Amino acid sequence: MLSVLFIGALSAQPKEINIKLIHTSDIHGTFFPFDFINNRPCKGSLARVSSFVNEQRKKYPAHVLLLDGGDLLQGQPSVYYYNFVDTVSPNICAEVMNYLQYDAITVGNHDVETGHAVYDRWISQCKAPVLGANVLKLDGSNYLKPYKIFVIDGVKIAVLGLITPSIPAWLPKNLWEGLYFEDMEISAKKWMKVIRETEQPDVVIGLFHSGVEPYKLDGLYNENASAVIAKEVPGFDVVMAGHDHERYCKKLRNVAGDSVLVINPSKRGEVVSDILLKVKMNDGKVVGKCIKGKLRNMKNYQPDEIYMQHFAPQVETVKAFVSRPIGRFDRSIDVHNAYIGPSAFIDLIHSLQLDLTGADVSFTAPLSYNAHIEKGTVYVRDMFNLYEFENKLYVMELTGAEIKGYLEESYAIWTNQMKSPQDHLLLLKPINEGKNYDFVNYSFNFDSAAGINYTVDVTKPAGKKIHIVRMSNGKPFDLRKRYKVAINSYRANGGGELLTKGAGIPHDSLKSRILTTSAMDLRHYLMKQIESKGTISPRSLNEWKFIPVAWTKPAAKRDLQLFFQK
Repeated sequence: MLSVLFIGALSAQPKEINIKLIHTSDIHGTFFPFDFINNRPCKGSLARVSSFVNEQRKKYPAHVLLLDGGDLLQGQPSVYYYNFVDTVSPNICAEVMNYLQYDAITVGNHDVETGHAVYDRWISQCKAPVLGANVLKLDGSNYLKPYKIFVIDGVKIAVLGLITPSIPAWLPKNLWEGLYFEDMEISAKKWMKVIRETEQPDVVIGLFHSGVEPYKLDGLYNENASAVIAKEVPGFDVVMAGHDHERYCKKLRNVAGDSVLVINPSKRGEVVSDILLKVKMNDGKVVGKCIKGKLRNMKNYQPDEIYMQHFAPQVETVKAFVSRPIGRFDRSIDVHNAYIGPSAFIDLIHSLQLDLTGADVSFTAPLSYNAHIEKGTVYVRDMFNLYEFENKLYVMELTGAEIKGYLEESYAIWTNQMKSPQDHLLLLKPINEGKNYDFVNYSFNFDSAAGINYTVDVTKPAGKKIHIVRMSNGKPFDLRKRYKVAINSYRANGGGELLTKGAGIPHDSLKSRILTTSAMDLRHYLMKQIESKGTISPRSLNEWKFIPVAWTKPAAKRDLQLFFQK
């Protein structure tokens, strides 16, 4: 009898359970410590994350949850090759996720951008569940698993996955045909109730592909809702954010007065979310929780050698793919000058878009902020520098007035209003305690035009900077005339809001303006065009300029030095 009482007393003793949560996000195909685009080693990568995970699994055996917040399937040629070139071999992203034994993944918008054939196949090959509670079929049922329950040493943990609902504002419908993306906050409230009532978890984690800083895209979509949900939807212990590539680690207080850790590990495995969850249990029940999180830099971790050996055949295959020569450039080009005027880099894309489509006007932006392609032989890898994303090539019908409004919006987010020769030309903000500078807005939305001659008067306020002089062929430019415009799919579907805010076209009217769409991604056609021409002579078209030149020329030089010194 005494022994029974003694055993019962022991079982009632409180105990503390330590659980390690590791979170990656926005890896963008950076599975290996090698940049296939620029043919050089790179920071971060899941190879380094693997070393960290191995270390933590030894320290906390059977007490580690490894989670990812999406945007895995676009970014490096490694994923492009296994998404679109070799579609018979297992998808490399699924292979990597399975090797690392991820416990759950949330789908990201760049995963959806690969199209149903790619992401459906990837999801089917992943051993970990790919979550997305707000990814719904048209009948309202779930397309993806909404949440996953884990039990670690008696502690019940729920992981709820949500994706930014802004996909219809960026991607053509054929890529997400048959789907609907519910508002994240609405979905979080609905599923929190379900989880609490049916699962009764001890810990709830939000695994979100959505940024921290609230932003409503097109006035319709709550693109970045992680902090809002952490505050407004009681029940979360941790909200793991992503999508915006911003490092963030902070505890917020929700409307119920509880503390919620919100954490975002930025991109490409350069840092990871490193969270220690301490749970006190008494008689099988949780009586206390302590959550401490930090961003752990991977620069001090060497790539996992066994991981690298395992994937050596795939690495060699991708290296061979990107090393195939496709033509020659008779001069080197880089994207730097694209920020301060016409450039050979951007005008090469403009010229190819106009050649491919026969359009009157072309729009494009510098998608890679610091890209460079050397004179001489051009390889497949260089095409990922020339054009970073798998956008398709569209032709839309816009009036002259809409073209002007589009450019007004672009240069409004791109350029400062100069009031003296000493002012910035570019719209910059200080970072690193004023030691460096960065753009206020995303440079991939800095669209210029080809096919028209125009000036940008940076002494004028936003909305009054653009003066279109004529068509580049010498014909008059008419604000009332309808023109054919070459544009990428991201922009044509409302991405960057240049067509909606700038041109003033309602989002639900954009589809009616689309005349043609390409079957393949734009990079594919650029590659084929270069192959057919053999030698390309990239030259600036010089169809537009910043004025007054006496102010803008020295300001441009100063700003480039400030921006690229970091």
